[in-house]
Amino acid sequence: MTTTSRTTAPCFDTLLGQALHGELGPDPRTRRIAVAFTTSQAVRHDGRHGGYRNEVLSLRVGGAVGSCAVEPGALPAGTVEDCAGADVAGLLAHPLLPVRVAALDAYLMDVHPHTPSRGAQPVTIPAGSSLERSQARAAAVTDLLDVPPGGTVLVVGVVNSLLAQLRTRGITAIPCDLKGGTTEWGEPITTDALKEIGRCDAVLASGMTLGNGTFDPLRRSAREHAKPLVMFAQTGSAVLPRFLGAGVTAVCAEPYPFFWLDGGPGIIHRYRADDGGTS
Repeated sequence: MTTTSRTTAPCFDTLLGQALHGELGPDPRTRRIAVAFTTSQAVRHDGRHGGYRNEVLSLRVGGAVGSCAVEPGALPAGTVEDCAGADVAGLLAHPLLPVRVAALDAYLMDVHPHTPSRGAQPVTIPAGSSLERSQARAAAVTDLLDVPPGGTVLVVGVVNSLLAQLRTRGITAIPCDLKGGTTEWGEPITTDALKEIGRCDAVLASGMTLGNGTFDPLRRSAREHAKPLVMFAQTGSAVLPRFLGAGVTAVCAEPYPFFWLDGGPGIIHRYRADDGGTS
């Protein structure tokens, strides 16, 4: 595989500033958001207890779409209308963090798409039901963990298919989510990831941590504790590879359209810190 040298960022705000000042590509004042939209879903898989809801803000720049998941109903009325037609630079400085994340993701997807030359390893998620595709995605994500049976993984952002995949591999999960509650197996879900890092072998975290502001504290803590940090990213799929080698060990990047939107095959992109990377 051909790779280019990786340019990493010390934190999200620094990366945002680099993009805003044209250090990562064309002047963002010259790029406009053609389409802004939200995708809202409710999920209840056959054979699974309970269900969940998702909402994602997506922005389109040229041929690229950038996304950031939000809590359902959290975006103020008019957010989508305000984003449509705006220049990228303006949205990189938007008061709402999810808008800044989606704008940066769209910009980076447009100027630095997922390609093997930048370290991306494409993986096909085969066609199937929503549950089958969720399970296939979970297997592809879990393959990025270097944790043997009997190990423990802190899972930040509870996804039942990921928890089920870890169980089949004999790995203990510490589920963590800001919403708390219990898993479908009745396990308590902690709400403070930083308190749990010391007792795990690795961390598996959702890109949603970018949108709620918990990514940088989590990344710093993982580095301080020398714990591998693997990110699974629908949110910020083009953003998170920038942190490979800077506290992030691997990324499973899943740009829009996501696996749950249809039943056909799709592509996700896996990155590892020791495989070259983005420039």
